[in-house]
Amino acid sequence: MYGWGDDYADWRNPKAYRFSGSPTARKSRRKAARASEQRGGRKYLNRSQPDLERVSPRDKRLHTDSPDPLVVAVDVTGSMASWPYEIFDRLPLLYQTLSQYRPELEIAFVAIGDATSDSYPLQVCDFARGIELEDELNALYGEGGGGGGARESYELFADFLLHNARAPEARERPFLILYGDEGFYERVSAAQVRYHIGGQRKGDRDSLKVWRALGEAWNIYHFRKPYPGGDETICAQWAEALGEERVLPLDGAERAVDMALGLIARAWGHYADFEQNMAARQPTAAVRELGRRLDRLGCTGGAA
Repeated sequence: MYGWGDDYADWRNPKAYRFSGSPTARKSRRKAARASEQRGGRKYLNRSQPDLERVSPRDKRLHTDSPDPLVVAVDVTGSMASWPYEIFDRLPLLYQTLSQYRPELEIAFVAIGDATSDSYPLQVCDFARGIELEDELNALYGEGGGGGGARESYELFADFLLHNARAPEARERPFLILYGDEGFYERVSAAQVRYHIGGQRKGDRDSLKVWRALGEAWNIYHFRKPYPGGDETICAQWAEALGEERVLPLDGAERAVDMALGLIARAWGHYADFEQNMAARQPTAAVRELGRRLDRLGCTGGAA
């Protein structure tokens, strides 16, 4: 649905909004649109395995000198159904909107599975900007597995980011947006770290402590797909790890990226522009409901 460049044809009210009109920005969007057409679209759904040269976490160091880095991590197990596709499909909207507010924005995508059952439980893209993000995203594989038991290896991802990611030039605590529906394992397995990430980890670690330490470095919000049968217990675990105000239930995949965009735009002081953006794409009721949900969160500062 969402492409690069200035094609608003499938928006609800295509004349109601335009991305940044500076000559440099327009030129960049035209270039991205041409490059996207030459690439032949996104290949996320068509892969049979990830491009491990790009996304293997083993011995990887995730580094960016951007003052405004963003990590978007998505559970790609079977219970997430079509949500990963819906989220990744909105990449141009995500980048073209936020880069208006902070042009040096860089994004790293992460795919999360279950290390007890999946072949590729953690896939980590490098930070990139613009059309280069397509190459990173196309390297991911939606394995669609999962190990059951209402838990996935979110804690393995948290441990990776805590110890293997650096953003030394970030102007404030950078955003980490996590999409998922299940809980995490109570211990970070040293054996899984050694096997999937590398190093000589000797002992397991308490997952709650890892998440809380990560929250000191990253501004974390967890957007949750409903999980039938165990949602209350799962939400309680995440609330203990991140804080109740940072665990946000979503009714459908269609609002998943808009919620993140609205949250970040408000934190960066550009919510009025984002509201016009969303109103050009979505019914007025959806725009108002998103605003009410953000009001209840009280999210007003990027370093909050």
